[in-house]
Amino acid sequence: MADRERSRYLVYLSLVIACGSLVAAFYQNFVYTRQLDTIQRNVARGEYIRACRDIIETYFQVKLKVGLMLAPRNGGGANDMFAVEAANAVSRLGGIGTYLANFRDEDIRFRYTQLTDELTRIVMAARVARAPDTLFGKADELFAGLNDDCVRTARGIGL
Repeated sequence: MADRERSRYLVYLSLVIACGSLVAAFYQNFVYTRQLDTIQRNVARGEYIRACRDIIETYFQVKLKVGLMLAPRNGGGANDMFAVEAANAVSRLGGIGTYLANFRDEDIRFRYTQLTDELTRIVMAARVARAPDTLFGKADELFAGLNDDCVRTARGIGL
C-alpha cells in the first residue's frame, strides 16, 4: 500500500510540475511579446524622429538655397545652380513629407502638400523676386505646424 501511495504522489507531483512548466511558458511568451512590442515602438519612434530631423534640415536647405539665389552675384550661372539645388531640396522635402503624412490623417497630408507647393512657388518666384523676407511668410507658418506635428507624434509614440 505504501508503494501505491508513493506512485500516486509521484503522479500528482508530475502533474504539478507539468502545470508549472505550462504556466511558465505562457508567462515567458507574454513577457517576450511585451518586449517585442516595446522594441517595435522604439524603432518606429526612431524612424519617425529621423524623418522629422531630415525634413527640418531640408526645409532650412531650401531657405538657404533661395537666400543664395537672391543674394547679389556677378555670374548668372551660380543662381541657376542654386535654383536647381533648391528645387531638388523641395522635392526631397515633399518625399519626406509624404512619408511622415502616412502616419497621420488626411488633413495633415494636405498641409504637408501645401508646404511643398508653397516652397515650389517660392523657388520659382525667387528667380525674379528680390525681397527674401516676404517670400517665406506662409511657408514658415506651414512649417511650424509640421514641426509641431513631429513633436506631438514623436511624444505620442513613446515607450
